[in-house]
Amino acid sequence: MEETNQYKVFAGSKGEALAQRICEKLGCQLGKLHIDRFSDGEFCTYFEESVRGQSVYLVQATCPSSDNLMELLLMIDAAKRASAYKVIAVIPYFGWARQDRKDKPRVSIGAKLVANMLQTAGADRVITVDLHADQIQGFFDIPVDHIYGSNVLAPYIAGLNLKKLIVASPDVGGSKRASNFAKKLHSMTDREVPMVICYKNRPDFNKVSEIRVLGDVYGKDVVIVDDIADTAGTLCKAAEVMTSAGAKSVRAVVTHGVLSGNAMENIENSTLEELVCTDSIPKDVHCSKIHVESLAGPIAQTIRAIQSHTSVSEMNVK
Repeated sequence: MEETNQYKVFAGSKGEALAQRICEKLGCQLGKLHIDRFSDGEFCTYFEESVRGQSVYLVQATCPSSDNLMELLLMIDAAKRASAYKVIAVIPYFGWARQDRKDKPRVSIGAKLVANMLQTAGADRVITVDLHADQIQGFFDIPVDHIYGSNVLAPYIAGLNLKKLIVASPDVGGSKRASNFAKKLHSMTDREVPMVICYKNRPDFNKVSEIRVLGDVYGKDVVIVDDIADTAGTLCKAAEVMTSAGAKSVRAVVTHGVLSGNAMENIENSTLEELVCTDSIPKDVHCSKIHVESLAGPIAQTIRAIQSHTSVSEMNVK
């Protein structure tokens, strides 16, 4: 079906590299957007070309600092005020998603707050990738197209032709994600892919005191599946435990490589063979063990589907 209206793709500071790859897939030029910054840290955004009557796709990861989220909000507001037909926020990494519930008294639900801010700014639709919790989609009163990182990560793992492949979840909460990844690998390799689960005790944020493996990894090629690698402490500790348990090799697959603090050093010095992540967050990688796969293809396919009013879910299977 032919596209029914024109569209343009623009990018914020944390989305430019990925947006350029998306435009290459779509066969279009990246739109011109300018950001003016003042000496006190305030900034403003403006489009250097008309967006009147067009669907505007704004690519920006909302990873900390909060300036990245503010950039996106200002871009949305500017597009609405410039009479854009629709404004679609393309958020490859949805920041604050880990704050999705009240897990203790007197805390904010950051993911809901960000959802409210995006809608108040004027977003008509959101495209995002591997939310920390699927139910965050329900925080929005506008359509959310949820892309799965496994669409680019699973083919890479399948292409390694690991003989004794087994998938591991780094914690009980991630078992559903790991199970879906194992099923995807099964459909691609036409052989059963077993799964094990790690039990971890986390006394505080970014700290893990103990990890135990529930299942047999002896002689296996283990692939640990998670959505986020922040300091990579959990992944590195899990890899060490599995290596000690006789695993033949241990890899980690994550959608969002936050890689804060000493993450790259931790990965380089770990027993991990490699960490595979996507380009949802732009990062200068200084680690020989990190491999990056691009989300440009799935996001470009989603944009095409939206523009032609065809199904997004049919091409985006977990």
